Amino acid sequence: MNPATGPRIGLIWAQARDRVIGSQGKMPWHIPEDLAYFRTVTTGSPVIMGRRTWESLPPRFRPLPGRDNIVVSSTIRALPGARVVGSLADAYKVAQAVTSATGRRSGAGAGSGGQRGAAEEHCAKDATVWVVGGGQLYAASIRDAAVIHVTEIDATIVGDTRAPQIPAHWVPSSVGRWQESASGQRFRHVVYEPADSVDRLAVP
Repeated sequence: MNPATGPRIGLIWAQARDRVIGSQGKMPWHIPEDLAYFRTVTTGSPVIMGRRTWESLPPRFRPLPGRDNIVVSSTIRALPGARVVGSLADAYKVAQAVTSATGRRSGAGAGSGGQRGAAEEHCAKDATVWVVGGGQLYAASIRDAAVIHVTEIDATIVGDTRAPQIPAHWVPSSVGRWQESASGQRFRHVVYEPADSVDRLAVP
C-alpha cells in the first residue's frame, strides 16, 4: 500500500492504561460520549474492521449506519450489509473505489443543483478511510496511517487486546480536556499526526 496514491487512512480506538483496547472480544467499559465521538468522526466514511470486531458489534448496529462497512476475513465470504475482503490491501482498494465514487456523485450533485446526503457531504470534506479494529488490523495498518484518534481512559483494566505503539515520530496535534462520562469513567480525546505534518500546519 502506498499512502501517496491510495486513500487517506485514519485509525480510531479507545484505550485504557497500558494500551488495553479489549477483553474477550469486547470493550471492557461503556462510555456513551465516546460512542458519540466515534460516530461523529467516522460517519460518511468507509470503515475497515476485522471479523471479530464486526461480531463484537451489537446486532442492531451491524452494519454501522451511514458508513460503508468493509470487513477483512480469511474465513467468511459474505456478511449482510458489509463488503467482505480477504486482505487489508483489498480493503484499501474497495475503500478507494467507494470514496472516488462518492466524490463523483457529490460533485455531480453540486453542479446540477441536487441535494447531497449527509454521508456524501462528509466524504466531500474529508475522504478519510477509518480502520476501527481490532488489534491485529491496527498493527498492520498503522504504517499507512495519516491520523490516529485515541480516546484515553483513565483506568487500569485487565484485557487481552492492546493497541499498537504509536510511532515515536508522531505527536499530538490536538489534546482534549479530561472529562467524566455519565458512566463515571474519566477520559479525553487525543489526535496524533506525524510531526512533520503538524509542523507544516503550524507554518503561517
